[in-house]
Formats: sequence, structure tokens, C-alpha cells
Amino acid sequence: MTKPDKRAEIVRAALELIAENGFHGAPMAAIAEHANVGAGTIYRYFENKDVLITELYQDLEERMFPGILEEYAADKPVRERFLHLGTSLMHFFIENPLDFRYLEQFHNSPYGVEHRRDKILGKKEGCNVFRELFEHGVSLQVIKDLPLVILFALSFGPILAVARDHILGFVNMDSAMIARTVDACWDGIKR
Repeated sequence: MTKPDKRAEIVRAALELIAENGFHGAPMAAIAEHANVGAGTIYRYFENKDVLITELYQDLEERMFPGILEEYAADKPVRERFLHLGTSLMHFFIENPLDFRYLEQFHNSPYGVEHRRDKILGKKEGCNVFRELFEHGVSLQVIKDLPLVILFALSFGPILAVARDHILGFVNMDSAMIARTVDACWDGIKR
């Protein structure tokens, strides 16, 4: 029997507790207990809670973006690329409700505000496919000429809200309904 990866156990425990209780409701001692490790063990992997929260988000992005970008073709028309990204994002959220709940916590916290601002402005390394798509669509006059933050809100705000409502059991999002929803988001930003 192989020994479980303690870092992975800590990350999973933190993800579960933060998604359920928020950042303040998940003290390091509770994360250690939930991960079945000693409290001091966490500090071998993460300098402090801020580092844990940030690295947890980075780990989540590293798992999320390869799936979203699978079969993504940058040479396709803007609409097709938007539909691909929106559909893939919705599927990821629905299939990974714990990750989705953590993302919501992160993006609506001081940790996430700076991160989102830097991503939207192109100051942060990583997957910038959404920003690039919007900029390209605006330059081709296929997408409304609005600030990027508004394009993100009009596009992905509804996707987030609908994914949340699916996870909460208010609506059942099958593939057909996901396609219709993402198409409606496209209608909100197209020229």
C-alpha cells in the first residue's frame, strides 16, 4: 500500500473546508485535522494560509484550463471559439462543484480581486485565452466594443450563475441546455 501524498491531502482538505465555510471558517488547525496531518505538517508545504489559498487557486487553474482548451482551435471563427470556451467552462463547473465553490470564494475575496484585475488587464501570466478572444472579436467588429470587464461579466456572469443554480439543484443543465445558455451569452456580446 502506498503512502498518500500529504500535500495532496492538505490541498483537498483546504478545498473542501474553504468551499464549505469560507476562508475565515477554515483555520489551519481545522485543515490539518481534516487532512489527518499534524498542524505543523501544513507549514512544511505552505508558509502560511495566504500561500495555501493562492497555491490552491493555482493548482485549480492548472487542472481546469487543459480541459477547457481541449480541442480549442484558435483559427476558428470568434463565435465558435466563444461557444467552445463557454460550454467547456460550464461543463467543468458542473462536473467539479467543489472547485466551482472554491473559485467563487476566491474571486469574491481580496485574494481574487487583484488576480482578476491583472488577468483582465493582461498583467498576469497564464491562460489568457478569454481576454485574447474578446480583444480579437472586438478588433474584427464581431463583438461589441465594450471594456473587457463588461465583456467578461456579460459572458461569464450568467454562466457562473447558472452553474451555481445547477449545483444547488434549482435547474438541471444537460448538454442541450448548456448549449442554449452559452449561445444566449454570445447574444449578449455579439455585434
